Amino acid sequence: MTSTDVGEILRVVKNVDFPAGKDELIQEAKRAGASEPAVKALRGIPPEQYGNRAEVARSVRLPADSDLGHSPAQRAEQAREGGKHGQSEQLRDVPKPPIQEELDRDRRA
Repeated sequence: MTSTDVGEILRVVKNVDFPAGKDELIQEAKRAGASEPAVKALRGIPPEQYGNRAEVARSVRLPADSDLGHSPAQRAEQAREGGKHGQSEQLRDVPKPPIQEELDRDRRA
């Protein structure tokens, strides 16, 4: 079974005139040559008006092992924290782990 990722979703809706509704997004994705999993993912978003591509990407359900590069701890934090209604759990904002913040500070110093 194939799946989609954030990159494909962003690519297939790049020519949409925002704000746009769910039906417009699906039609544009089909015109842009989206894969069936990408179209299916767009069919699964809430029927709202979306202001930009980022809002669309945050609303699409993706496999938990998608290409977002989150650590297991970050994924657990995303599961614990609430997000916008209809927002995919994997795309919720999540803070960096404390050790990563410390490593980033050390690199700047």
